[in-house]
Amino acid sequence: MLVLAGALLLTLGVASGLLLALAPFGFVAPAPGVALWVLFPLFTTSGYLLLALPARPPALVLLSRIAGGLLLVLALLAGLGLFAAASDALHATRPTLALWYVLALGLLLGVAGLSAHRSAGHAPAPRPS
Repeated sequence: MLVLAGALLLTLGVASGLLLALAPFGFVAPAPGVALWVLFPLFTTSGYLLLALPARPPALVLLSRIAGGLLLVLALLAGLGLFAAASDALHATRPTLALWYVLALGLLLGVAGLSAHRSAGHAPAPRPS
């Protein structure tokens, strides 16, 4: 049951972030409310935690990489949206604050997920002094 609930919450969290990233360009009919701003990080982190609780170490590494990868892709999509709006390649019909929010949280959580659970065998070699 934890796995199902975690997968659903993680999916809803990423979907919330995607809706926030698409909203400034009018791809989402109604403007996202405050709920999506709160639910994006809340559902994403709680979904990850519910999936991670029963997971064994090899599955936890895979889960962290998948969740981190999804969030990093979402952050890159938001960054691409910001670039498109700034260069006027794509006209933003709403303020781009949501893109900055998704970019910041996606980068933070995505990089954390991708860099978590590194083994000692993959650690960078110390620099000679």
